[in-house]
Amino acid sequence: MTKTSVLLVDDEQLNLEILLEYFAEEEDFVLQTADSGESAWACLQDPNQVFSLILLDRMMPGLDGIGLLKRMKSDPRLANIPVIMQTAANSPAQIREGLEAGAYYYLTKPYRRDSLLAIVHAALSDAAARNQLRRQLHQHVNSLQFLDQAEFSIRTIDEAAQLASFIAHACPNPDAVVMGISELLVNGIEHGNLGLSYAEKSRLKQEDRWHDEVAQRAALAENAAKAVRLSYQRSETEIVLRICDEGKGFPWQNYLEIDPQRAFDPNGRGIALARMISFSSISYEGCGNIAVATINRGNGRNGKLST
Repeated sequence: MTKTSVLLVDDEQLNLEILLEYFAEEEDFVLQTADSGESAWACLQDPNQVFSLILLDRMMPGLDGIGLLKRMKSDPRLANIPVIMQTAANSPAQIREGLEAGAYYYLTKPYRRDSLLAIVHAALSDAAARNQLRRQLHQHVNSLQFLDQAEFSIRTIDEAAQLASFIAHACPNPDAVVMGISELLVNGIEHGNLGLSYAEKSRLKQEDRWHDEVAQRAALAENAAKAVRLSYQRSETEIVLRICDEGKGFPWQNYLEIDPQRAFDPNGRGIALARMISFSSISYEGCGNIAVATINRGNGRNGKLST
């Protein structure tokens, strides 16, 4: 079995020793430590080192956590490594700064071992899903750039990943767009059609039972015929995706922005990240069971704008 390589970055030796102790019984992990931002950057620049996850202290002398994170995001080889930011403070402004820099997972010191491992496994699971989506992108033909209008219907998480990869090729900058499409489709399945609440998903993620629960609910007779439907419409100026589920809706207004209060949960940031990274805008219709995502077709960066 392939080991998961994790870089632990903290300027306090005691904190590093505590982290090593927390991971002591996790046989699937290989750990390396760095006691400063500069030494961590040296490790990351070593071509023989490949890290699956970074556990990063925010407050360090010299090159701090935010500075190191910004360097990583500017390096294509490192940009997709998930980063968990450790902080002794939980001020909304600092948390928002870290989230906007790319630290989508947070831990507030001091924290318990189970809280650490829940966030670690959630970050690795999300990264694996994103990497799988990127691989699937290259399985589809470039002729999708000529697609003007289409309707699709799916039921499962696996089908959501396949459809997201397929549709992304009909959009500008597929690598950025695919994540947002997948997020909206998966939300429609798990929260909409299967009725999985935010609190339930948080608990299941912490217990590493989310996939099993989704599979069990999807197999129930009451959910057998439920589908999530996606419509694709392209004009000269924009692409509009409408994703409709059969659920009772949700208070979507609370999820368009990254809420610092949810930054420490293993879930709950997907819609806000999709709006930031993948789409020009996201809005909801009906009771919240219809998501409308727009992609402008002008010149610009990321998935929001075309090449």
